[in-house]
Amino acid sequence: MYLDQDEADLAAVRRCLDGERAAFEELVLRYHRPLFNVALRLLGRYDEASDATQNAFVKAYRHLDTFDTTQRFFSWIYRILRNECLNALRGQRTWEPLSDGVLGGARPIDAIEDVERQRAVRRAVMSLDIDYREVIALRHFAGMSYEDIATMLGIPAKTVKSRLYTARQRLAVSLSAWNVRL
Repeated sequence: MYLDQDEADLAAVRRCLDGERAAFEELVLRYHRPLFNVALRLLGRYDEASDATQNAFVKAYRHLDTFDTTQRFFSWIYRILRNECLNALRGQRTWEPLSDGVLGGARPIDAIEDVERQRAVRRAVMSLDIDYREVIALRHFAGMSYEDIATMLGIPAKTVKSRLYTARQRLAVSLSAWNVRL
């Protein structure tokens, strides 16, 4: 999905290295949302995900001259983001997510159930080991293919599928009371 942008990414990197600072903005606009979504699923907190995403872009910009043009830009910046998230997780305290507020619904009880279901899903995903949480985030929240995830993580596609299967099984057990489909 995002890896189809390889040529445009390389062109933007080259222009940026040639002194056109605005060229990096193309990369930020293209990849901010998917990187933030993955960071949010890995970290579980909006503010920490926002910080990790911003830090990843800053580090990528500062070290753009070290980017290996034989690699994919998204894979490179994803590894930077992943390291930011892992560093944040090391320092993260346990937390209880705050309510996102009451969502619009026909009856107040429906809105409350929706909020509680979302909390349960968020807690279940956050309870997974980082390896499982990462493949769930990349597959379901960033929309990446098995092959792209395998390339990005440097593992075989079969391992990606195995981790996804295990993660989904664990989520199904955690969420069985909610009848949430995975």
